[in-house]
Amino acid sequence: MPGRGRCPDCGSTELVEDSHYSQSQLVCSDCGCVVTEGVLTTTFSDEGNLREVTYSRSTGENEQVSRSQQRGLRRVRDLCRVLQLPPTFEDTAVAYYQQAYRHSGIRAARLQKKEVLVGCCVLITCRQHNWPLTMGAICTLLYADLDVFSSTYMQIVKLLGLDVPSLCLAELVKTYCSSFKLFQASPSVPAKYVEDKEKMLSRTMQLVELANETWLVTGRHPLPVITAATFLAWQSLQPADRLSCSLARFCKLANVDLPYPASSRLQELLAVLLRMAEQLAWLRVLRLDKRSVVKHIGDLLQHRQSLVRSAFRDGTAESPKRICPVPPVSTVTGDENISDSEIEQYLRTPQEVRDFQRAQAARQAATSVPNPP
Repeated sequence: MPGRGRCPDCGSTELVEDSHYSQSQLVCSDCGCVVTEGVLTTTFSDEGNLREVTYSRSTGENEQVSRSQQRGLRRVRDLCRVLQLPPTFEDTAVAYYQQAYRHSGIRAARLQKKEVLVGCCVLITCRQHNWPLTMGAICTLLYADLDVFSSTYMQIVKLLGLDVPSLCLAELVKTYCSSFKLFQASPSVPAKYVEDKEKMLSRTMQLVELANETWLVTGRHPLPVITAATFLAWQSLQPADRLSCSLARFCKLANVDLPYPASSRLQELLAVLLRMAEQLAWLRVLRLDKRSVVKHIGDLLQHRQSLVRSAFRDGTAESPKRICPVPPVSTVTGDENISDSEIEQYLRTPQEVRDFQRAQAARQAATSVPNPP
Protein backbone atom coordinates (compact mmCIF):
# COMPACT_ATOMS: atom_id res chain seq x y z
CA MET A 1 0.00 0.00 0.00
CA PRO A 2 1.59 3.36 -0.97
CA GLY A 3 2.98 5.50 1.83
CA ARG A 4 3.16 2.72 4.38
CA GLY A 5 6.71 1.50 3.70
CA ARG A 6 7.91 -2.02 3.09
CA CYS A 7 7.72 -5.33 4.95
CA PRO A 8 10.94 -5.91 6.97
CA ASP A 9 10.78 -9.66 6.26
CA CYS A 10 10.09 -9.99 2.53
CA GLY A 11 10.38 -6.38 1.31
CA SER A 12 6.86 -6.33 -0.13
CA THR A 13 4.86 -3.10 -0.26
CA GLU A 14 1.52 -4.92 -0.04
CA LEU A 15 0.67 -3.88 3.54
CA VAL A 16 -2.92 -4.07 4.75
CA GLU A 17 -4.70 -3.19 7.98
CA ASP A 18 -5.91 -6.11 10.04
CA SER A 19 -7.52 -6.42 13.45
CA HIS A 20 -6.09 -8.65 16.16
CA TYR A 21 -8.06 -8.80 19.40
CA SER A 22 -9.90 -5.64 18.24
CA GLN A 23 -6.58 -3.85 17.81
CA SER A 24 -5.66 -2.34 14.44
CA GLN A 25 -2.42 -3.73 13.01
CA LEU A 26 -0.50 -3.31 9.77
CA VAL A 27 0.21 -6.74 8.23
CA CYS A 28 2.10 -7.81 5.09
CA SER A 29 -0.32 -9.65 2.82
CA ASP A 30 2.50 -11.63 1.14
CA CYS A 31 4.27 -13.21 4.11
CA GLY A 32 1.97 -12.38 7.06
CA CYS A 33 4.54 -10.36 9.00
CA VAL A 34 3.07 -7.87 11.52
CA VAL A 35 4.69 -4.53 10.62
CA THR A 36 3.03 -2.31 13.22
CA GLU A 37 0.95 -3.50 16.13
CA GLY A 38 -1.68 -2.09 18.36
CA VAL A 39 -1.73 -2.10 22.15
CA LEU A 40 -3.64 -4.39 24.45
CA THR A 41 -3.82 -5.38 28.11
CA THR A 42 -3.01 -8.91 29.17
CA THR A 43 -3.49 -9.18 32.93
CA PHE A 44 -6.10 -8.03 35.44
CA SER A 45 -3.54 -5.83 37.22
CA ASP A 46 -2.69 -4.10 33.98
CA GLU A 47 -6.36 -3.50 33.27
CA GLY A 48 -6.97 -2.26 36.76
CA ASN A 49 -4.12 0.20 36.57
CA LEU A 50 -5.15 1.17 33.02
CA ARG A 51 -1.66 0.43 31.68
CA GLU A 52 -1.33 -0.42 28.01
CA VAL A 53 1.01 -3.28 26.99
CA THR A 54 2.31 -3.57 23.44
CA TYR A 55 1.87 -6.87 21.67
CA SER A 56 5.64 -7.51 21.54
CA ARG A 57 5.73 -7.38 25.35
CA SER A 58 2.60 -9.47 25.81
CA THR A 59 2.31 -13.23 26.27
CA GLY A 60 1.07 -13.60 22.70
CA GLU A 61 4.44 -12.57 21.22
CA ASN A 62 5.92 -16.02 21.76
CA GLU A 63 3.02 -17.55 19.89
CA GLN A 64 3.38 -15.35 16.82
CA VAL A 65 4.04 -17.36 13.67
CA SER A 66 3.88 -15.57 10.36
CA ARG A 67 1.71 -16.86 7.58
CA SER A 68 4.78 -17.60 5.50
CA GLN A 69 6.24 -19.76 8.24
CA GLN A 70 2.92 -21.51 8.83
CA ARG A 71 2.66 -22.31 5.13
CA GLY A 72 6.24 -23.62 5.14
CA LEU A 73 5.61 -25.86 8.14
CA ARG A 74 2.52 -27.29 6.48
CA ARG A 75 4.51 -28.01 3.33
CA VAL A 76 7.23 -29.76 5.34
CA ARG A 77 4.64 -32.06 6.90
CA ASP A 78 2.90 -32.65 3.57
CA LEU A 79 6.19 -33.53 1.85
CA CYS A 80 7.07 -36.00 4.59
CA ARG A 81 3.68 -37.68 4.22
CA VAL A 82 3.96 -37.84 0.44
CA LEU A 83 7.33 -39.55 0.83
CA GLN A 84 5.83 -41.81 3.53
CA LEU A 85 8.54 -40.95 6.05
CA PRO A 86 8.32 -42.05 9.69
CA PRO A 87 6.79 -39.58 12.18
CA THR A 88 10.18 -38.97 13.82
CA PHE A 89 11.52 -37.75 10.47
CA GLU A 90 8.65 -35.29 10.19
CA ASP A 91 9.32 -33.89 13.67
CA THR A 92 13.03 -33.47 12.93
CA ALA A 93 12.40 -31.76 9.59
CA VAL A 94 9.91 -29.36 11.22
CA ALA A 95 12.47 -28.53 13.93
CA TYR A 96 15.13 -27.78 11.32
CA TYR A 97 12.72 -25.54 9.43
CA GLN A 98 11.91 -23.58 12.58
CA GLN A 99 15.60 -23.18 13.42
CA ALA A 100 16.42 -21.97 9.93
CA TYR A 101 13.50 -19.53 9.90
CA ARG A 102 14.86 -17.77 13.00
CA HIS A 103 17.74 -16.39 10.92
CA SER A 104 17.04 -13.03 9.36
CA GLY A 105 18.67 -14.04 6.08
CA ILE A 106 16.11 -16.81 5.63
CA ARG A 107 13.12 -14.73 6.69
CA ALA A 108 14.06 -11.99 4.24
CA ALA A 109 14.71 -14.42 1.39
CA ARG A 110 12.59 -14.66 -1.73
CA LEU A 111 9.59 -16.94 -1.91
CA GLN A 112 11.46 -19.34 -4.23
CA LYS A 113 14.16 -19.90 -1.63
CA LYS A 114 11.61 -20.43 1.13
CA GLU A 115 9.92 -23.09 -0.98
CA VAL A 116 13.28 -24.80 -1.50
CA LEU A 117 13.97 -24.61 2.23
CA VAL A 118 11.13 -27.08 2.77
CA GLY A 119 12.85 -29.73 0.68
CA CYS A 120 16.28 -29.00 2.19
CA CYS A 121 15.06 -29.72 5.72
CA VAL A 122 13.47 -32.98 4.59
CA LEU A 123 16.57 -34.04 2.65
CA ILE A 124 18.88 -33.28 5.60
CA THR A 125 16.68 -35.41 7.85
CA CYS A 126 16.72 -38.31 5.40
CA ARG A 127 20.49 -38.13 4.95
CA GLN A 128 21.05 -38.20 8.71
CA HIS A 129 18.91 -41.33 9.00
CA ASN A 130 20.48 -42.94 5.89
CA TRP A 131 17.12 -42.86 4.12
CA PRO A 132 17.59 -43.29 0.34
CA LEU A 133 16.36 -40.02 -1.12
CA THR A 134 18.05 -37.98 -3.82
CA MET A 135 18.16 -34.24 -4.31
CA GLY A 136 16.77 -34.67 -7.80
CA ALA A 137 13.69 -36.51 -6.50
CA ILE A 138 12.80 -33.65 -4.15
CA CYS A 139 13.43 -31.06 -6.87
CA THR A 140 10.98 -32.95 -9.07
CA LEU A 141 8.32 -32.98 -6.35
CA LEU A 142 8.75 -29.28 -5.56
CA TYR A 143 9.30 -28.17 -9.19
CA ALA A 144 12.50 -26.54 -7.89
CA ASP A 145 15.64 -25.55 -9.74
CA LEU A 146 18.50 -27.92 -8.92
CA ASP A 147 21.12 -25.16 -8.69
CA VAL A 148 19.01 -23.09 -6.30
CA PHE A 149 18.24 -26.18 -4.24
CA SER A 150 21.88 -27.28 -3.92
CA SER A 151 23.09 -23.80 -2.92
CA THR A 152 20.32 -23.45 -0.34
CA TYR A 153 21.06 -26.94 0.96
CA MET A 154 24.72 -26.09 1.57
CA GLN A 155 23.75 -22.78 3.19
CA ILE A 156 21.35 -24.43 5.65
CA VAL A 157 23.86 -27.15 6.58
CA LYS A 158 26.48 -24.48 7.32
CA LEU A 159 24.02 -22.12 9.00
CA LEU A 160 22.71 -24.74 11.43
CA GLY A 161 26.09 -26.44 11.91
CA LEU A 162 24.74 -29.87 10.98
CA ASP A 163 26.70 -33.05 10.33
CA VAL A 164 25.12 -34.61 7.25
CA PRO A 165 26.65 -37.88 5.99
CA SER A 166 26.77 -38.64 2.29
CA LEU A 167 24.22 -41.04 0.87
CA CYS A 168 25.27 -44.69 0.62
CA LEU A 169 26.03 -45.51 -3.02
CA ALA A 170 24.27 -48.88 -2.91
CA GLU A 171 21.08 -47.37 -1.52
CA LEU A 172 21.24 -44.60 -4.11
CA VAL A 173 21.46 -47.16 -6.92
CA LYS A 174 18.41 -49.03 -5.61
CA THR A 175 16.36 -45.87 -5.17
CA TYR A 176 17.30 -44.33 -8.50
CA CYS A 177 16.88 -47.49 -10.57
CA SER A 178 13.53 -48.26 -8.98
CA SER A 179 12.12 -45.11 -10.60
CA PHE A 180 12.82 -46.46 -14.11
CA LYS A 181 9.68 -47.38 -16.09
CA LEU A 182 11.23 -50.50 -17.63
CA PHE A 183 9.96 -53.23 -15.37
CA GLN A 184 6.39 -53.48 -16.67
CA ALA A 185 5.04 -53.62 -20.18
CA SER A 186 3.23 -50.47 -21.32
CA PRO A 187 2.24 -48.82 -24.59
CA SER A 188 5.36 -46.64 -24.45
CA VAL A 189 7.75 -49.53 -23.67
CA PRO A 190 7.98 -52.43 -26.16
CA ALA A 191 8.06 -55.94 -24.74
CA LYS A 192 11.67 -56.51 -25.82
CA TYR A 193 12.77 -53.57 -23.68
CA VAL A 194 11.06 -54.75 -20.48
CA GLU A 195 13.54 -56.18 -17.97
CA ASP A 196 13.43 -57.98 -14.64
CA LYS A 197 14.04 -55.50 -11.84
CA GLU A 198 16.26 -57.70 -9.66
CA LYS A 199 18.53 -58.76 -12.54
CA MET A 200 18.94 -55.18 -13.67
CA LEU A 201 19.67 -53.90 -10.15
CA SER A 202 22.24 -56.65 -9.55
CA ARG A 203 24.19 -55.98 -12.74
CA THR A 204 23.94 -52.21 -12.33
CA MET A 205 25.38 -52.48 -8.84
CA GLN A 206 28.30 -54.53 -10.15
CA LEU A 207 29.03 -51.93 -12.83
CA VAL A 208 28.84 -49.08 -10.32
CA GLU A 209 31.27 -50.94 -8.04
CA LEU A 210 33.57 -51.38 -11.05
CA ALA A 211 33.37 -47.64 -11.76
CA ASN A 212 34.16 -46.92 -8.12
CA GLU A 213 37.19 -49.23 -8.17
CA THR A 214 38.55 -47.53 -11.29
CA TRP A 215 38.10 -43.98 -9.89
CA LEU A 216 35.19 -42.98 -12.12
CA VAL A 217 32.98 -42.01 -9.17
CA THR A 218 35.41 -40.17 -6.90
CA GLY A 219 34.83 -36.42 -6.92
CA ARG A 220 31.90 -36.65 -9.34
CA HIS A 221 28.14 -36.55 -9.11
CA PRO A 222 26.99 -40.18 -8.81
CA LEU A 223 23.79 -39.99 -10.87
CA PRO A 224 25.47 -39.72 -14.31
CA VAL A 225 27.63 -42.74 -13.43
CA ILE A 226 24.58 -44.71 -12.26
CA THR A 227 22.67 -43.74 -15.41
CA ALA A 228 25.49 -44.99 -17.64
CA ALA A 229 25.87 -48.20 -15.59
CA THR A 230 22.12 -48.86 -15.72
CA PHE A 231 22.11 -48.39 -19.49
CA LEU A 232 24.99 -50.87 -19.97
CA ALA A 233 23.39 -53.38 -17.60
CA TRP A 234 20.10 -53.14 -19.48
CA GLN A 235 21.82 -53.59 -22.85
CA SER A 236 23.99 -56.51 -21.73
CA LEU A 237 21.03 -58.56 -20.50
CA GLN A 238 19.59 -58.75 -24.05
CA PRO A 239 22.24 -57.31 -26.39
CA ALA A 240 20.67 -58.62 -29.61
CA ASP A 241 17.57 -56.45 -29.22
CA ARG A 242 19.01 -53.47 -27.34
CA LEU A 243 22.40 -52.59 -28.84
CA SER A 244 20.69 -50.35 -31.38
CA CYS A 245 19.05 -48.29 -28.60
CA SER A 246 20.88 -45.07 -27.69
CA LEU A 247 21.36 -43.65 -24.22
CA ALA A 248 18.98 -40.76 -24.93
CA ARG A 249 16.23 -43.09 -26.09
CA PHE A 250 16.82 -45.36 -23.09
CA CYS A 251 16.27 -42.46 -20.70
CA LYS A 252 13.15 -41.46 -22.60
CA LEU A 253 11.76 -45.00 -22.37
CA ALA A 254 12.61 -45.14 -18.65
CA ASN A 255 10.96 -41.73 -18.13
CA VAL A 256 14.03 -40.23 -16.44
CA ASP A 257 16.08 -37.16 -17.25
CA LEU A 258 19.38 -37.65 -19.05
CA PRO A 259 22.15 -36.05 -16.97
CA TYR A 260 24.52 -34.03 -19.11
CA PRO A 261 27.78 -35.88 -18.16
CA ALA A 262 26.18 -39.34 -18.51
CA SER A 263 27.46 -39.74 -22.08
CA SER A 264 31.03 -39.07 -20.94
CA ARG A 265 30.69 -41.52 -18.05
CA LEU A 266 29.36 -44.11 -20.52
CA GLN A 267 32.44 -43.76 -22.73
CA GLU A 268 34.72 -44.06 -19.71
CA LEU A 269 32.98 -47.21 -18.54
CA LEU A 270 33.26 -48.76 -21.99
CA ALA A 271 36.97 -47.92 -22.07
CA VAL A 272 37.41 -49.71 -18.73
CA LEU A 273 35.57 -52.77 -20.03
CA LEU A 274 37.76 -52.87 -23.16
CA ARG A 275 40.92 -52.81 -21.10
CA MET A 276 39.58 -55.64 -18.97
CA ALA A 277 38.69 -57.62 -22.11
CA GLU A 278 42.30 -57.33 -23.30
CA GLN A 279 43.38 -59.45 -20.35
CA LEU A 280 41.37 -62.47 -21.56
CA ALA A 281 43.01 -64.34 -24.44
CA TRP A 282 39.77 -65.60 -25.92
CA LEU A 283 38.36 -62.06 -26.02
CA ARG A 284 41.57 -60.46 -27.26
CA VAL A 285 41.39 -62.38 -30.54
CA LEU A 286 37.88 -61.06 -31.19
CA ARG A 287 39.14 -57.46 -31.51
CA LEU A 288 36.24 -56.00 -29.54
CA ASP A 289 35.11 -52.39 -29.77
CA LYS A 290 32.90 -50.26 -27.55
CA ARG A 291 29.78 -51.72 -29.13
CA SER A 292 30.62 -55.41 -29.15
CA VAL A 293 32.17 -55.47 -25.67
CA VAL A 294 28.67 -54.98 -24.22
CA LYS A 295 27.86 -58.61 -25.16
CA HIS A 296 30.58 -59.87 -22.81
CA ILE A 297 29.87 -57.68 -19.76
CA GLY A 298 28.58 -60.66 -17.79
CA ASP A 299 31.85 -62.58 -18.28
CA LEU A 300 33.96 -59.54 -17.45
CA LEU A 301 32.06 -58.86 -14.25
CA GLN A 302 32.37 -62.49 -13.22
CA HIS A 303 36.17 -62.11 -13.11
CA ARG A 304 36.16 -58.43 -12.17
CA GLN A 305 38.67 -58.48 -9.34
CA SER A 306 41.47 -60.27 -11.16
CA LEU A 307 40.90 -58.40 -14.44
CA VAL A 308 40.97 -54.99 -12.77
CA ARG A 309 44.13 -55.95 -10.89
CA SER A 310 45.94 -57.08 -14.03
CA ALA A 311 44.66 -54.27 -16.26
CA PHE A 312 45.17 -51.29 -13.96
CA ARG A 313 47.09 -51.99 -10.79
CA ASP A 314 49.98 -53.85 -12.37
CA GLY A 315 50.31 -51.30 -15.19
CA THR A 316 50.65 -53.95 -17.89
CA ALA A 317 47.87 -52.49 -20.02
CA GLU A 318 49.37 -49.03 -20.29
CA SER A 319 53.07 -49.62 -20.86
CA PRO A 320 55.70 -52.27 -20.16
CA LYS A 321 57.38 -52.07 -16.81
CA ARG A 322 60.46 -49.94 -16.75
CA ILE A 323 63.64 -51.78 -15.72
CA CYS A 324 65.24 -50.15 -12.74
CA PRO A 325 68.98 -49.65 -13.33
CA VAL A 326 71.24 -51.60 -10.98
CA PRO A 327 73.36 -49.23 -8.87
CA PRO A 328 77.12 -49.74 -9.13
CA VAL A 329 78.75 -51.85 -6.45
CA SER A 330 80.81 -49.72 -4.11
CA THR A 331 84.47 -50.87 -3.67
CA VAL A 332 85.43 -48.31 -1.03
CA THR A 333 86.90 -50.01 2.08
CA GLY A 334 88.25 -47.00 4.00
CA ASP A 335 91.90 -48.12 3.84
CA GLU A 336 92.74 -46.23 0.63
CA ASN A 337 95.58 -43.65 0.63
CA ILE A 338 94.52 -40.00 0.65
CA SER A 339 96.49 -37.66 -1.57
CA ASP A 340 98.09 -34.51 -0.20
CA SER A 341 95.99 -32.30 -2.44
CA GLU A 342 92.81 -33.87 -1.06
CA ILE A 343 94.03 -33.37 2.50
CA GLU A 344 94.72 -29.71 1.82
CA GLN A 345 91.06 -29.25 0.87
CA TYR A 346 90.03 -30.04 4.45
CA LEU A 347 92.58 -27.71 6.15
CA ARG A 348 91.02 -24.51 7.36
CA THR A 349 93.13 -22.73 10.04
CA PRO A 350 96.84 -21.72 9.96
CA GLN A 351 97.48 -23.96 12.97
CA GLU A 352 96.17 -26.96 11.06
CA VAL A 353 98.45 -26.09 8.13
CA ARG A 354 101.50 -25.87 10.42
CA ASP A 355 100.64 -29.16 12.14
CA PHE A 356 100.24 -30.84 8.78
CA GLN A 357 103.62 -29.49 7.58
CA ARG A 358 105.37 -30.71 10.73
CA ALA A 359 103.82 -34.14 10.41
CA GLN A 360 104.81 -34.31 6.77
CA ALA A 361 108.42 -33.31 7.60
CA ALA A 362 108.65 -35.86 10.39
CA ARG A 363 107.42 -38.54 8.04
CA GLN A 364 110.03 -37.65 5.43
CA ALA A 365 112.82 -37.61 8.08
CA ALA A 366 111.78 -41.01 9.31
CA THR A 367 111.88 -42.51 5.87
CA SER A 368 115.32 -40.97 5.09
CA VAL A 369 117.13 -42.50 8.14
CA PRO A 370 119.09 -45.63 7.03
CA ASN A 371 118.33 -48.87 8.74
CA PRO A 372 120.99 -49.91 11.38
CA PRO A 373 123.31 -52.73 10.39
